[in-house]
Amino acid sequence: MSTETFAGILLVALPVAFNVAFGLLATRFDYPDILRLPTTQVLQRFQKEGPGLLILWWFFAMTAVVLAPAVVLLSASLTGADGALLTTTTVVGVLAATVQFLGLIRWPFLVPYLARTATDPSATPAQRETVDIVFQSFHRYLGVALGEHLGYGLTGAWSVLAGIAMTQSSEVPASLGYIGIVAGAALIICAREFLGRYELEGWAVAGRLTPLAYVLWSLWLVATGLVLLF
Repeated sequence: MSTETFAGILLVALPVAFNVAFGLLATRFDYPDILRLPTTQVLQRFQKEGPGLLILWWFFAMTAVVLAPAVVLLSASLTGADGALLTTTTVVGVLAATVQFLGLIRWPFLVPYLARTATDPSATPAQRETVDIVFQSFHRYLGVALGEHLGYGLTGAWSVLAGIAMTQSSEVPASLGYIGIVAGAALIICAREFLGRYELEGWAVAGRLTPLAYVLWSLWLVATGLVLLF
């Protein structure tokens, strides 16, 4: 199997898997809106959904892992593009995959313990208060700071760099490169949603832009993958 074929398969499969997992989480767990509820309600709902939800979160986290080889193979496929640009693109893309994985992996491994403690009838008020602090701390650090802020920002930066590399390569149409640049720039804007004065409630503009940006980003990946395949 050639590098281009392998890259094409991953670039098509990745956004499909990502959006399927996200859609199932939205349907089954009201994600991400549920994160605006008090910790107790989030953990009670999590515990109620059972092991199936843990597997779904694990699968969602694995889509971030798949991004890493997709990044490497795409760079290897873009012959003719500047070497230093491709190296930078690859490093930024792998970093994007890493921080997104770290932001998501808490759900199938840390949150189940917190949910069991929070819903245990014998838990003391002090234990439940501690669970609230731990859950919210990890949510803000791993979820918002790493998974969303750095995740969106680095994914956007990778998309911009990959888009520029595409315009230099004969392997894909230059128009796909420009779409990648636009999608990446939108994701970089989305990374500011909870930054600075928007830390508490979030920046409404970024909140509305994020789903649109990810739809465009997903379509861009699929289109790029299909071009490499055919």
